Amino acid sequence: MIKFLLWCILLALCWPLALLALILYPVVWLLLLPFKLVGIAVGGALALLWAVVTLPLRMVRAIG
Repeated sequence: MIKFLLWCILLALCWPLALLALILYPVVWLLLLPFKLVGIAVGGALALLWAVVTLPLRMVRAIG
């Protein structure tokens, strides 16, 4: 909602720039999509590594 309000303010101040932003936003989103997917994959790999490293401690706590 804040992005929309900021865009409306930009539209009132400088409509050519607002229309350019409206056109370029999906293009930038598509260009950044692979980086988001890599970030999700790296986050999952680090979570798996953390689970493997902390597994012995969790097992000891469960037994004791």
